[in-house]
Amino acid sequence: MITLISGTNRPDSNSIAIVKLYAGLLEERGEAFQILDLAELPSDFTVSALYDNVGKNAQFNKLSNMIATSDKFVFVVPEYNSSFPGVLKAFIDGLTYPNTFKDKKGALIGISSGMQGSGLSLSHLTDILNYLGMHTMAMKLKLAHIEKNFDGTSITNKLYQELLEQHIEQFLKF
Repeated sequence: MITLISGTNRPDSNSIAIVKLYAGLLEERGEAFQILDLAELPSDFTVSALYDNVGKNAQFNKLSNMIATSDKFVFVVPEYNSSFPGVLKAFIDGLTYPNTFKDKKGALIGISSGMQGSGLSLSHLTDILNYLGMHTMAMKLKLAHIEKNFDGTSITNKLYQELLEQHIEQFLKF
């Protein structure tokens, strides 16, 4: 099973919109997937679902189980302060350690308002996922100036669209 992860809890984010676009491309190819939107995390999960409260928060458990039952992941990650959102790190920290991501495969897509396309955030996240034993795909798609190149439902930049198609083809072979 492929899990597409929107790496922010911001409601109606560009991240979830890109996840939905990617989902449509997977659907066209007949691939099974599920969407994990961090906006569905309980607002108090760092208190109600972690540490001594592991297993006690049904909504967190539902999202955690989506990770446990998948073997391939696509993370769509916005750039927040030259890194990725802290909510994604907190979510990862709440997952079962050490085997949640061990020997599984992941691909990353970064989005940003700036010109670097979330490159630093993808680097930080790659380091963490590698530490956890995940194999990360070499092609990391960086979508810079997202507001200029995405209308909320489709990529408006021809090069970005081509790169997205390449990304999905590589991911399916990965």
